[in-house]
Amino acid sequence: MAKTYLVRLDENDLGQILDGLEVRAAAWEQTADYHRTGQASPGFLVEECDDADEAAAIARQYRGIMANLVNQREVQS
Repeated sequence: MAKTYLVRLDENDLGQILDGLEVRAAAWEQTADYHRTGQASPGFLVEECDDADEAAAIARQYRGIMANLVNQREVQS
């Protein structure tokens, strides 16, 4: 089983972390789309991975972290 940590953050810091995770998740989702379609938005940098499935899995991992943090915030509000 993975080790679990208790981290205390103020609301602003948590918001900053969620914003950063959103940016990373979106980048991996766009990378997955690029691998599926061969097209990318102007200025978009494709993340390094093997294929769309790997990129989508990484995006899901970021989204899962975000959901976990949001759920914990809601429980404490």
